[in-house]
Amino acid sequence: MNKKIKIGLIGCGAFGEGAHLSYLTKADNAEVVAICDINEKALMEASEKYGVKDVYTDYTQLLDRNDIEAVAIASPDQLHCEIACAAMKKGKHVMCEKPMALTVEDCTEMIEVQKETGKKLMIGQISRLTPGFAEAKRLVDEGVIGELFFVESEYAHDYSHVSGMDSWRADPLRHVVLGGACHAVDLLRWIAGNPHEVTAYSNKKMIKALPTDDCTIAIMRFPNNVIGKLFASSGCKGPYSMATRLMGTKGTIIINNTDPYITVYRGQVNTDSKLLDGAYTGEYNNEVQIRYPVELSNHNISKEYQMFLDSLLFDKPLLADGNEGLATVRACRAIIQSADENRTITINY
Repeated sequence: MNKKIKIGLIGCGAFGEGAHLSYLTKADNAEVVAICDINEKALMEASEKYGVKDVYTDYTQLLDRNDIEAVAIASPDQLHCEIACAAMKKGKHVMCEKPMALTVEDCTEMIEVQKETGKKLMIGQISRLTPGFAEAKRLVDEGVIGELFFVESEYAHDYSHVSGMDSWRADPLRHVVLGGACHAVDLLRWIAGNPHEVTAYSNKKMIKALPTDDCTIAIMRFPNNVIGKLFASSGCKGPYSMATRLMGTKGTIIINNTDPYITVYRGQVNTDSKLLDGAYTGEYNNEVQIRYPVELSNHNISKEYQMFLDSLLFDKPLLADGNEGLATVRACRAIIQSADENRTITINY
């Protein structure tokens, strides 16, 4: 019989319940023994829906349980550091939602506690597990599109229906670049390396109730003289999108986390191939569009927990540990600082 990791979930909101709890209660190698939320209505609804009897409104009471080996943190972002550090000090491994925390200082504290306790700390930078993005990275790493020279990604997500001054999103530290576009920033970091310089601009014309700007564009310098661009908006009208473009010396990859395929343009194609009969009529080879089907899973929570649980059970490496989470927060905060101060910022890791 497979060993099951006993887990406590802290945060039963829409994503905590609909993604984390939904998967964990079905996982073969996990057992949810307790859940926690300060919202008693959400807590009891989750308890009844998933059959988890032990419930708490105070997360410290959940952490006091000796039978819990790991906790999943799906609380508001500003509580990540406090809860994660308390959990690790109580001997629990931690799976923490993105962003790791809202400040570099909080991320650093989480890493220090992780080192002191020896517990595992995984950050939910789930774009690394989106099938299309993972396939794009594989193609880049294998040199299919040659040497990268330009990368760009976006986080376009309309928050207008969930954002108000009574929302946890109203924290002045929770800028859209950090709270949401950390997905796109982390994706570009994962593929092109840590950006070391950024110039950004932002404005606020869509969500006036929040204290932060709701639209940001950033130009970044990455290693190996790769340049890149980020677009982030929490008020734009249209579907949720992480449209991403990766350009190399031999080709281009275009992907979106909402598409069941990735598109590749190559500098050279085999025009003698029967595969291209009737399809290749362009004057230039690089006009040929090749679409590769991929699984559509833009929040691949099942793969995320498979990696977390495999790390606990078999000591396998984590895809996004505390150091990776911190690097993404550093880049996000530098983008916000550049826009706020109207100057170029050097990012030190």
